[in-house]
Amino acid sequence: MAHVVVMYKTPKDTTAFDKYYFETHVPIAKKIPGLRKYEVSQGPVGTPAGPSGFHLIATLYFDNMAAVQAGFGSAEGKAAGADVQKFATGGADMLLFDNREV
Repeated sequence: MAHVVVMYKTPKDTTAFDKYYFETHVPIAKKIPGLRKYEVSQGPVGTPAGPSGFHLIATLYFDNMAAVQAGFGSAEGKAAGADVQKFATGGADMLLFDNREV
């Protein structure tokens, strides 16, 4: 299974971010072809040392990296990527990786 982890940094207005993210962005992102599962963090995102600079972490699951590439290369994937600029005022980091059980 491959994962896409999107780490949204604390936005200028967390209430506006949350409203847009859940009402607008999530429905757009859920249309990405090949998406198997979509999870988001709940509550504050912390570190072992205390608070972090992140407001929300999203984890998207795909069958493999080819499915990630195809999904984000699709019209729906491009729409989801373009939409991030509309609400992620604090910025966002994205990690893509395949994983294995050990």
